[in-house]
Amino acid sequence: MYTIKRKINFFDCDPAGIIFYSRIFEFCHSAYEQMISSFNLKENYWMNGDYVVPIIHSESEYVKPIKYGDEISINVQVSQLKTASFELTYIIKRDKDLCCHAKTVHVFVDKKSWKKKEMYADLTEGLTKHKV
Repeated sequence: MYTIKRKINFFDCDPAGIIFYSRIFEFCHSAYEQMISSFNLKENYWMNGDYVVPIIHSESEYVKPIKYGDEISINVQVSQLKTASFELTYIIKRDKDLCCHAKTVHVFVDKKSWKKKEMYADLTEGLTKHKV
């Protein structure tokens, strides 16, 4: 599991002071980016000529409101790992209270043909360390 912390800013919220629902995916993606960066990959995962890793599915469930000023933790876990795709599960908590959980499914594809491509060994190794 990989964890980041984040404080909720006023601009993250709707007029009622509750987090705007789509911001959760921004926070999750930020945690995902930081987790990938921690792998110290040989190639640039985000900007390279060989492959892209689009999200092909996302979902979230909001359990408790997240409000302006809250400090949340975002735990990222690899819930499924295949040769060309992986699923990430995010658990968002305020202190010990579960506020939200989300999932994203990512597929590794060749940048030119847009066909599935087997993930590189160092990426698979990094993801495996966070598999539940």
